[in-house]
Amino acid sequence: MSEDAARGGATGGGADGTAGGPVRVMLVEDSLVVRELLRHIVSRDARLRIVAAAGSGEEALGLIGVVRPDVISMDIRLPGIDGLETTRRIMAERPTPIVVVADAVEDASLRISMNALRAGALSVVEKPVATTNAGYEAVADEICTQLRIMAQVPVIRRRPIGAEWASRKGAAPAAAGPLPGTAPTVLGLAASTGGPPALARVLGALPADFPLPVLVVQHMGAAFMDGFAAWLDSVVPLPVSVAREGERAEAGRVYVAPGDRHLELGAARTLRVLDSAPVSGQRPAATVLFRSIARQCGAAGIGVLLTGMGEDGALGLLDMQRAGAATVAEHESSAVVYGMPAAAVRLGAARFVLPLDRVGPEILRLAEPGRPAGAVP
Repeated sequence: MSEDAARGGATGGGADGTAGGPVRVMLVEDSLVVRELLRHIVSRDARLRIVAAAGSGEEALGLIGVVRPDVISMDIRLPGIDGLETTRRIMAERPTPIVVVADAVEDASLRISMNALRAGALSVVEKPVATTNAGYEAVADEICTQLRIMAQVPVIRRRPIGAEWASRKGAAPAAAGPLPGTAPTVLGLAASTGGPPALARVLGALPADFPLPVLVVQHMGAAFMDGFAAWLDSVVPLPVSVAREGERAEAGRVYVAPGDRHLELGAARTLRVLDSAPVSGQRPAATVLFRSIARQCGAAGIGVLLTGMGEDGALGLLDMQRAGAATVAEHESSAVVYGMPAAAVRLGAARFVLPLDRVGPEILRLAEPGRPAGAVP
């Protein structure tokens, strides 16, 4: 039920949790036990304030216009309309940052969670269990952190992509002809917030006979990486799996960095999975992957940096650019969060700056210069 409504209506909060007041949170969770646990977790953080707690998607849709939350904690397995459909309706009718709180060990929940990200949710975090559980504090801290951070992300009904993007300020340059020199041998992709649907869009534009191995870094909780890879495998033409130490990267396959481990390209296209220190606060880190491609492939690499908070990947993409590789950053017009690609653009690390719907075709053009334009899926 609405906690503000009982006091006479919403008061309007500040998403930064500072001058405008604490971040206004709406909890959507059908289990009373978990809902009370989430209430306890969120209430410990003075920068967050619960303004409503709903037990179903229908109740959440009825409350959102009344309490006007800055961010929503969304359960996926709801009675009636599930969390995926609730997310779709919220993003269509009253766009609000959504953090999915999901059970990381249930395949069905993982698949719905990934589809919720595709529908507009910004991130997925692990559902808390009893306070006596060994990992409880880490899970609780991550939930609060994600709610605070994602409350600051501007969300709209639909980002302008395709023909509309060119009219926006700072439009990206048109793609030039194929880069001269060595033919590409490896593609590296990296993303953070907003990454799952962006990666699905880019990889979905590549055919099943794509001639390069694809190495992917996606910032996501370690508990979700296997499920993310399985979901991605189900929605793109190329086979997708979690990278394994010593595995040889084969053309036409996608290798996702495992949870809480760096992914590097080693000699003779072997994959290296490392537990070395985080870089730019991230593990896996895009910069680690891109730098390894620069070392091993030089001008024969392609590096692509998509939506995400922070600056991870920018320095690594710069190393690739200096080595002569083809480098691409997502344009502001389509990025859910224009942080990581913006950092690459500021450094001059991106040869091409393109909206999302042009990234896949550009990769295909770079990888196969002779492919007719009409052959792009």
